[in-house]
Amino acid sequence: MKRPGILRTCLWLLAAGLLLASVAAAQAPAPASVATGGRLYDKWWTAVPGVKEPSGDHPLWARQTTNKRKGLDTWRCKECHGWDYRGKDGAYGSGSHKTGFPGIMAAPAKSVDQLKAILKGSTTPQHNFSSVLDDAALTHLATFLKHGLVDLAPAIDAKTKKPVKADAARGQQLAVVCAACHGADGKKLNFGKPDDPEYVGTIAADNPWEFQHKVRAGQPGANPPMPAGVELGWKLQDVLDILAYSQTLPTK
Repeated sequence: MKRPGILRTCLWLLAAGLLLASVAAAQAPAPASVATGGRLYDKWWTAVPGVKEPSGDHPLWARQTTNKRKGLDTWRCKECHGWDYRGKDGAYGSGSHKTGFPGIMAAPAKSVDQLKAILKGSTTPQHNFSSVLDDAALTHLATFLKHGLVDLAPAIDAKTKKPVKADAARGQQLAVVCAACHGADGKKLNFGKPDDPEYVGTIAADNPWEFQHKVRAGQPGANPPMPAGVELGWKLQDVLDILAYSQTLPTK
């Protein structure tokens, strides 16, 4: 006698579950958008076609005096907020990259629309990027800030620059994708100069925060395009494993 009622309840729960799943899927960001936003964070004028290279210093650059860089570097999001996204509280809290500007780890608590408004200068008029980036690019950047940031403080030891927990052997297996362009020893591409080379192993050892960002988002303007880890389905632990392996590669 109670079976019809139980059946109706089960069907209702199933329908509710499917509805929640569809809503969650609709809200999930497209990995390609997260990756594009990450490349914009890196160097936005090379990340998307047709964007004009900025001139002079960023309007907010005059608020700091410790970082002596000029011109294009001052327009890179990473130069103020760091590869670890923690600004003055992270790796850029000291050294030549120090600016005193805050980190952005609070960004995921905001909506994409709120972040776009900030990028358009809603909180700081001099932080208005709408004159140099179109709405689509701003959406990608805001999507990265909302969904692409990771907390690296517990993941990478600031003193040793090594991942706290990682499996280098597993990283070597994952890095087969990378070896196609960089070579098995990571020296096929030189990012530096002939007399001062910079290879995969160099970046992994010297700046693991930059390394993880580029592995997850790709290199802006690369031709052919660099595969982005977020589009390959890689999680932070996958990237840390690749980092651990890459730190065993030659640096010179």
